[in-house]
Amino acid sequence: MSGPDFRELQYAFAAHLRDPDRNAAPAGIDDRRLAVYRELFYNNVEGLLASNFPVIRRLTPDARWHALVREFYSTHQSHTPLFTEIGREFLKFLDARDAGGDPPFLQELAHYEWVELAVSIDEHTHDEVPHDPSGDVVAGVPRVSPLAWPLVYRYPVHRIREDFQPTEPPAQPTCLVVVRNRRDEVAFMEVSPLTIRLLEALQENPELTGLECVESLAASVEARQRDALVAAGAAMLRQLHQRDVLLGTA
Repeated sequence: MSGPDFRELQYAFAAHLRDPDRNAAPAGIDDRRLAVYRELFYNNVEGLLASNFPVIRRLTPDARWHALVREFYSTHQSHTPLFTEIGREFLKFLDARDAGGDPPFLQELAHYEWVELAVSIDEHTHDEVPHDPSGDVVAGVPRVSPLAWPLVYRYPVHRIREDFQPTEPPAQPTCLVVVRNRRDEVAFMEVSPLTIRLLEALQENPELTGLECVESLAASVEARQRDALVAAGAAMLRQLHQRDVLLGTA
């Protein structure tokens, strides 16, 4: 079989596998054989999502989890066949769907869980940023790692578990930095909003020294607080260097 009839059969077969309750099986195929494919395809998708989002899986009752996976499997139009991208496609699905009944932190928690894989397979390298790894990141011009991602969430996603599922966001945002270090290990740091602003300032002003960036941020606070803020900022620069968020200096 070839041509339009074969394509129509393929579409009908795929539609049935994705949503057998709404799409009848193509005629002439033994249902016992179709059942093998229905189970195999669904279990592959469900297993990938469960491994990509282990915290969400643990928090979600079985019936609700499988309903969510089935909805993703049957309704979301993915734009890549790569298994490593299924997490990103699930994020797009969550962003686009009606979130009624979902935990209010679900989208942020999904993003937080996805980030670890995304950074681990990021194709950027430390060497693509020219730098002196032993440079003084306070007196010199720091270079931010391309494998360091500043993250800001409304919910404390890194603390969510079975016995901690907030229904309202706290007054202060949760600020994190995820980084793949020189040993190819992915690590998360909880930081202050000021540290996020400092990293942004370093990226936006690649000609300034670390101290100059810290002093520019300190200029916005009261004079009596500036010395303490500058000292804290210098200490944070050195800590970021130790954690490979800063690779060194220009």
